[in-house]
Amino acid sequence: MKFPLFILLSTSWLVSGQLDKLAKEAGLLYFGTAVDNPSLNNQNYLRVARDPLEFGSLTPANGQKWSNTQPSQGRFTYGSGDAIANIARQTGQKLRCHTLVWYNQLPGWVSSVYNRDQMQRIITAHIQNVAGHYKGQCYAWDVVNEAMEDDGRYRNNPMYRAMGVDYITHSFKIAQQTDPSAKLYYNDFNIERCCNAKINATIAMIRTVKAAGAPVHGIGMQGHSRVGMSPSKREMKETMARFSELVDEVAFTEVDIRHTKLPIGTAEREQQGRDYMEVVGACLETPKCVGITLWDFADQYSWIPQQYPGEGEACLWDRNYNKKPAYHSIVGLLQSAASAGLRTPGTPATVAAAAVTAEA
Repeated sequence: MKFPLFILLSTSWLVSGQLDKLAKEAGLLYFGTAVDNPSLNNQNYLRVARDPLEFGSLTPANGQKWSNTQPSQGRFTYGSGDAIANIARQTGQKLRCHTLVWYNQLPGWVSSVYNRDQMQRIITAHIQNVAGHYKGQCYAWDVVNEAMEDDGRYRNNPMYRAMGVDYITHSFKIAQQTDPSAKLYYNDFNIERCCNAKINATIAMIRTVKAAGAPVHGIGMQGHSRVGMSPSKREMKETMARFSELVDEVAFTEVDIRHTKLPIGTAEREQQGRDYMEVVGACLETPKCVGITLWDFADQYSWIPQQYPGEGEACLWDRNYNKKPAYHSIVGLLQSAASAGLRTPGTPATVAAAAVTAEA
């Protein structure tokens, strides 16, 4: 069954609904968002973030990263991560935890370690403490983040220099031992558009890690992209089909689609809607795709302007907390998918691929 894109866009201002509620009705497990601590004093922001019908899961954008949880060796702090975990617990939202081992936002004391045994002990202690603190709270953990370069080489980070690929295997093993109920993910960017060197290398790495006895339950595709230059639904489906041969589930974990030139007009807003719909449609049509997480939902707290000066407006809500056309386009697609009954609600990893399409 087909849902022409021009129909969904032309009715975008007529549809209403809430993202997680509709995503579940369409067969996904959640539609979520990242939340960062500076936003927690903003009541306009919190009214949206705390709504479990809008967002079924929350991800601490920075609060659980190494620099925030163990800034100096043996001194663990959880206040930033706990602030968001507490919201999820109060509202009944899932907590998608992020991230245990990453080369960035890494304290200097870790970066100076070159000895294999010492690094292994450091990784073990870090995961045991951080994942142990959140044991039983996390639906999923991004255990290792961004271990591969775009050209397919392993990123030459401090962990890799000390242990080689074994640091990845070891991280997943310790994470499973520490929190056996959490889904354990490898997470990366530029692994959405089939099929580049990084995707091929990621597949080879996952096979190596699993062959060494480590559990990898999921692969997270971050989904940072640019309006008019985003991967197509077909390309993303091809990638997820390959990943699905290796793991139990896949997900879009950090989605934002930014404008590269500002200000923007109606055409650019509509194109952003089409690009977001390609992501959602690809997930709906992939049986093992369990959910979508936005890398924050409001332009006021987007990371894009600081990282990419002159670019932005990547989120579904503007700075005044108005929903953009892209939001309504997603709602329309989810409503259409739910009405067609193409996926069994709540069990995306066990049903046949949805036949939802979004064609211009």
